[in-house]
Amino acid sequence: MSMFLDTAKIKVKAGNGGDGMVAFRREKYVPNGGPWGGDGGRGGNVVFVVDEGLRTLMDFRYNRHFKAQSGEKGMTKGMHGRGAEDLIVRVPQGTTVRDAETGKVLTDLIEHGQEFIVAHGGRGGRGNIRFATPKNPAPEISENGEPGQERELQLELKILADVGLVGFPSVGKSTLLSVITSAKPKIGAYHFTTIVPNLGMVRTQSGESFAVADLPGLIEGASQGVGLGTQFLRHIERTRVILHIIDMSASEGRDPYEDYLAINKELESYNLRLMERPQIIVANKMDMPESKENLEEFKKKLAANYDEFEDLPAIFPISGLTKQGLAPLLDATAELLDKTPEFLLYDESEMEEEVYYGFDEEEKPFEIGRDDDATWVLSGEKLIKLFNMTNFDRDESVMKFARQLRGMGVDEALRARGAKDGDLVRIGKFEFEFVD
Repeated sequence: MSMFLDTAKIKVKAGNGGDGMVAFRREKYVPNGGPWGGDGGRGGNVVFVVDEGLRTLMDFRYNRHFKAQSGEKGMTKGMHGRGAEDLIVRVPQGTTVRDAETGKVLTDLIEHGQEFIVAHGGRGGRGNIRFATPKNPAPEISENGEPGQERELQLELKILADVGLVGFPSVGKSTLLSVITSAKPKIGAYHFTTIVPNLGMVRTQSGESFAVADLPGLIEGASQGVGLGTQFLRHIERTRVILHIIDMSASEGRDPYEDYLAINKELESYNLRLMERPQIIVANKMDMPESKENLEEFKKKLAANYDEFEDLPAIFPISGLTKQGLAPLLDATAELLDKTPEFLLYDESEMEEEVYYGFDEEEKPFEIGRDDDATWVLSGEKLIKLFNMTNFDRDESVMKFARQLRGMGVDEALRARGAKDGDLVRIGKFEFEFVD
């Protein structure tokens, strides 16, 4: 089994806020002591932190649920409960985080130590010391803690490389990577020797350095899932330059120019923006018989299919086996990298907007439905939040919740929908009778 994993779906749950407390001062010489219950502590956030020591998402293969701790409950003497520590989840560089439900990109984590809160902890509920008023100096009211944010996330790893090697299987991508870097990819005389991306660092004679990714071989029809498909092409999306490796010896019996067109077609089918990246054509296996003749024929076909005003891609004849022609190729690659800007992976339509935690006046605070058993069903984000934060063990808290519903217009809306005295109303699993 490959130990490389570049996609994962996980669930995260931030901690709930601690419940507020109902308590009263009862010292011997303090008459009418009043309320003394403190607020609950904040729930822990779920935080992603980039760790440059990680290379895959393998840690998420067997551990798919991450839950932060809840805050402590409020205490007597007006003391706050302790806030929970954040849950730190380490991810590799190049991890893109999407909301699995909406498909929107939450963040793109590319720098070592970069942090992002993927789920916010709930605030602590208020204790009864916060509800004291001249009219009600000894309230028996407290709030439950706010529920922590819960969401399902899609993680996608796109390795950080400046240069990507693409081409048919067995054209010499792994061999080239092994001779220009200290990487040691598996090399074999059969198709799909490389089944996961390999990464290596190159240092040119002039002192320039850049990262190179060797991707599993593409074949014609890869965009329809043939061979290994295009499942690893996501790793080329961060690259700024593509080295298109071609077997100029035609040892597999294919035409080099047809190979060139077929691979570019697969790149275009996967993502049109990949064709915006500058390409350098690497004519490999020039130590083999007939390679020179095939290269001349390739140049003629390439020139014939380009407009006279278009610049032809640079072609570098090399031999990965004998290390012939590598220095000019690496220098040209470094030079092209210097003048090629980074490509934006995501436009604004793909990114999730900054979350607004206030209440939008245009947004309906509640919705009314009806179940098959004729029970009225109340829902809505604001209403459910009030419900979850209500302490139903205290009569005063229940009355306060009833007043809040009335203030939101729930009573009038139910009445307008035809609700009658004695009808059942349900919020989640909680049921009560409608009183007209």
